[in-house]
Amino acid sequence: MSDYFDGTWGTDVADHVLALVGSRASAVVSAVAGISSLTRFANSRIHQNVTEDRAFVTLAVALDGGRMARAVTTRADPAGLAALVERALAAAALRPPDPEFAGFAPMSPAPAIDHWDDATSNPTPARRAEVVAAFVDAVRSSAAASGSSGGGKGRAPEAAGYCATKATTLVLASSTGQRAIGRVTAAEVDGIARAATDGPPADGLGHATSSRLADLDGAACGRVAGAKAVAGLTAVSVPPGAWEVVLEPKAVAEALLFPAYLGFNGKQHAEGTSFVHLGEAQWDAGIDLWDDATDARALGMPVDHEGTPTARLDLVRAGVSVGLAHDRRTAALAGAEPTGHSVGAEAMGAIPTDLFVGPAAGASPPSSPSGDVLAGVERGLLVSDLWYNRILDPKSQVVTGLTRNGLFLVEGGQVVGAVRNLRYTQSIAGAFGPGRVLALGDDARLVGQDGVRVFTPSVRLARWAFTGDATG
Repeated sequence: MSDYFDGTWGTDVADHVLALVGSRASAVVSAVAGISSLTRFANSRIHQNVTEDRAFVTLAVALDGGRMARAVTTRADPAGLAALVERALAAAALRPPDPEFAGFAPMSPAPAIDHWDDATSNPTPARRAEVVAAFVDAVRSSAAASGSSGGGKGRAPEAAGYCATKATTLVLASSTGQRAIGRVTAAEVDGIARAATDGPPADGLGHATSSRLADLDGAACGRVAGAKAVAGLTAVSVPPGAWEVVLEPKAVAEALLFPAYLGFNGKQHAEGTSFVHLGEAQWDAGIDLWDDATDARALGMPVDHEGTPTARLDLVRAGVSVGLAHDRRTAALAGAEPTGHSVGAEAMGAIPTDLFVGPAAGASPPSSPSGDVLAGVERGLLVSDLWYNRILDPKSQVVTGLTRNGLFLVEGGQVVGAVRNLRYTQSIAGAFGPGRVLALGDDARLVGQDGVRVFTPSVRLARWAFTGDATG
């Protein structure tokens, strides 16, 4: 796989494909290769190890009049690449002219991004198993330290989840002269502890993501998951309603998926379905929101699918909506510059995929002075995770979903006990709106490996609408 990882294979393939296209069309080709590995565990035991070598080639061609088509293949032999080119050209010839086609990215320097760690590029199953073993042992230790066996006739808590690693190399080349190579490794541990009872089980979450497998502390994640699960054994019901909340990073990341996909998206904005009004104070003045694949803490590539270089994109500055993600099409329509966020599917538009949440410079509220984001919460809820999330209205960003893997009552700035899961129905933009963000924690971390990744701290919000229990 060394020729995959250093870009040699991708460069050879991309050059070969462009030569096959020749002068028949403008083109951009992406050759992606790498290794994806997964170690799953359930009932506190590893039950699956899989590794997949991945290599595929994507070709987009455009004929006169903007008749564009895209084709993909996993066959990189000469015959397979020749077939790829002919399929793409034949498909483009069937397309009607597109006056809004903005062409492929011109030659432009790409940032020197290399989110790469050799030790993470192809670790042994034993190395991932070490992370899993540390997680499982910590879950058991947490239960023992609490003096609980997990309830339900003495059954001990069980752990389930996965440890995954991925290494990807991208080579992009186009007929405009654009060239770029990007590499990224990613590692993730995501697991729950389940304390079985004679009633509903009690779950706790532990999660970590990094470009380096060595950064994953399975034991720390297991301790958090175990402690939450054991605490859930004595969960009580609280009434639905408007509660002050502290969303932990996993919950913040889940909530911000919807503004990312359907809000700060140039296509959605052009079509009038986005909630974003540029220049308006739609968010709390104490926070900034931005996208930056070039940040060392991110997992992004140096160019997007059209060849546009990536760069920091400010979306919210001191509470004011200031930016949108644009591919070349929506940028031309808006009279703006493309931002490097094309995902290779015109129907989806451009999506910011490396989000960061942080305090606005010199604004209030700052990060919690004590570092404890719970400080000052007289009565509220601490939310570990949100799931089964569904958007009801993109224009208002009203989303409904459920809490899971740990919901806790906070009184006087302290967690006093676990709470049974609740359903929420809440405008995400409204929850983070002016005057609603009361504090940011000092626990910022990366959440997520694929799709939209968010680097965020815990966030204390003035109001979150819970509309029922987990049954309805």
